[in-house]
Amino acid sequence: MGNSMQRFVTAIKKWWPDFNSTVGFFILSVFLVTLKTYWAYQVEFSLGAKGLLQQFLLVLNPIPTAVILLGIALYFRGRIAYWLMILINTIQTLWLFSNILYYREFTDFISINILKAGGSVQNNLSKAIGGIIQPIDFIVFIDIIVLIGLLLFKVIKVDKTVVQKRFAMLVTAFGVVMMLAVFGIASGDRSGLLTRTFDNNYIVKYLGLNEYAAYNLVKTREQSNEVKKAKASDLDKIKAFVNENRALDNNVTFGKAKGKNVIIFHLESFQQFMIDYRWDGQEVTPNLNAFYHDQNTTSFDNFYNEVGQGKTADAELMLETSLFGTSSGSVMSNYGTSNTFQAMPALLSYEAGYTSAAFHGDVPSFWNRDNTYKNWGYDYFFSKSYYKDADNPDYNVGYGMKDKIFLKDAAAYMDKLPQPFYSKIITVTNHYPYDLDKQNVSITKTDTGDKTVDGYVQTARYLDQAFGEFEQYLKDSGLWDKSMVVLYGDHYGISENHKAAIAKLIGKKTVSPVDLVNWQKVPFMVRVPGMQGGIDHSYGGEIDVMPTLLDLLGIKDDALIQFGQDMFSSQYKQIVPFRNGDWVSSEYMKIGSNYYVTATGTKINPKMDPRAEEAVKAANEYVTKSLDYSDKVIQGNLLRFASKEEIPEKKNPALSYKKSVGLAELKKVQGLGTSVASQNGGKITDYKTDAPELGGPKQEIKPGEDGTNSNEISSPDSILSGNGSEKNK
Repeated sequence: MGNSMQRFVTAIKKWWPDFNSTVGFFILSVFLVTLKTYWAYQVEFSLGAKGLLQQFLLVLNPIPTAVILLGIALYFRGRIAYWLMILINTIQTLWLFSNILYYREFTDFISINILKAGGSVQNNLSKAIGGIIQPIDFIVFIDIIVLIGLLLFKVIKVDKTVVQKRFAMLVTAFGVVMMLAVFGIASGDRSGLLTRTFDNNYIVKYLGLNEYAAYNLVKTREQSNEVKKAKASDLDKIKAFVNENRALDNNVTFGKAKGKNVIIFHLESFQQFMIDYRWDGQEVTPNLNAFYHDQNTTSFDNFYNEVGQGKTADAELMLETSLFGTSSGSVMSNYGTSNTFQAMPALLSYEAGYTSAAFHGDVPSFWNRDNTYKNWGYDYFFSKSYYKDADNPDYNVGYGMKDKIFLKDAAAYMDKLPQPFYSKIITVTNHYPYDLDKQNVSITKTDTGDKTVDGYVQTARYLDQAFGEFEQYLKDSGLWDKSMVVLYGDHYGISENHKAAIAKLIGKKTVSPVDLVNWQKVPFMVRVPGMQGGIDHSYGGEIDVMPTLLDLLGIKDDALIQFGQDMFSSQYKQIVPFRNGDWVSSEYMKIGSNYYVTATGTKINPKMDPRAEEAVKAANEYVTKSLDYSDKVIQGNLLRFASKEEIPEKKNPALSYKKSVGLAELKKVQGLGTSVASQNGGKITDYKTDAPELGGPKQEIKPGEDGTNSNEISSPDSILSGNGSEKNK
């Protein structure tokens, strides 16, 4: 037995490298980097690899860059070579680890623009890191610790022999050839991989995480060159496309909100499935449900978020400009300061004399809002410094001030705005990781077993209560009957990585690709006093908000570059593009390379049905051009070439959002006599809140109407398919 084992060990040594040699240590390092990257692909990311070829590529694609980067050490000798390999391994691992954390929250990979915009989000990102990191994530560092230990304890001895430069160069060349081979195999399975608008998951799945970083760097450099290369004629074909797809105004709804204030209430991370949702025997969001069903509210139940990496910033961009976020980074962070925009605040000021204001209980630099809002034409930005005791730890949770406290102070400033005004109120409490202090909790957590998901109903309930208090303020101040009140969800709250929990929330055993697309629905509700409302089943998205609101306000928008349409128009296309090139229409939907019937979720082959083939082809062309042309407008800053009549600029170089300046300006305009406060003799509307931090009673978890802890869903299909009371075109 002993001789057999000895022979086995001897046989292994003949082909297994000597780890005491520099080359042997290099091979071991490449193997470990490949192993942990493949582990991360399978465990930490949802890349959707199907079949043997794609699985083979997952194993293969970490190797080329590992060979090239770790191979740098082969040009050095002795101890330097060994420790250089460990340093390179560590850098690669930190990149992998960072993407694991980022992916868990955003279902995407870190881009160069996200890194560049880090200053605009770093104040808040660290607050959520503790909820994102899981112990399993640190597995990626184990090999580094082991390798260091092997060297320190001299289990592996340093080889001082010089590796021939010819061999080192051959190793580098091998890595390059292997990279090209991987690209060739990948391109054979997915044509146009680097030339079309694909989800970043595709790039990582086929080429690798490091290759994605290189690709993203190249794309970012290309984008920066777009502005230099752009010329006025580039705008002509985009104008032609926009005009060709512009929908006629609806004669019944056009101007229904003319002259009214606009109050846009931003529901942070709030998804459509929460509307009319019941848990623990009670409605989770009774105030929002009542607004949704108000006789003067038009509620769109097939309305999707269309955000990319910019998330909330992308939602704001579409809302204010009807331009899509770019495929990489945040437009507000990367272009918000310098680009020319046709934005709602400036447009309404220019066309109808509106005052504009944004309200947010966080620092003004977040997402570069302080600079972007000036560029968009906002007169006021009431950020965190404007609110009393805003830095009090008890007044804050997660990404900013608690909604109830923030809204109480925000209402006092709204009372002083000259009417008519355009305003946007950004809430934050219903934000990942959905933590809420006990004194504000009024409903039990759900029981999916997913700790990320189960607190969602508690913060959603808190948001609902905060909105209910704000709605009462609007009624008490008289603004309720003088304003168009708009509610919208900016993006998903629960990412599709939580499939098991999602299935349980919607009452299914498993979720299909169609379910996950419909999971991206968010609320869009528009209440216009005196206008008949109802549930509208039209398929739309955030890109359509601006043209829809402008038509209700009676503002002609024929000169604007908008990629959305008025959702009330009889010519509305009902095609919803997503940033990764997928789309949903009233008939079909595209998910990756597959197509489905929207109403039933049935997978189809469009080539088998001439009508479906024609519809799919037209939708693909429309979506591709919309995303491509929108990117060109932003990346080339093409609106700078538009005529002065087309650009309602309201740039004031002296404009400042500093608190002392803003308060002085508010005081000055009270003499106009159009604000709520001035019309009430300078008196501010009494704002009623039960926030325990301000002396209200602590919330209690009360049993539901039936006294049970059950998730009552009348029909899962009603949540994901958008059935409700009728209001069709």
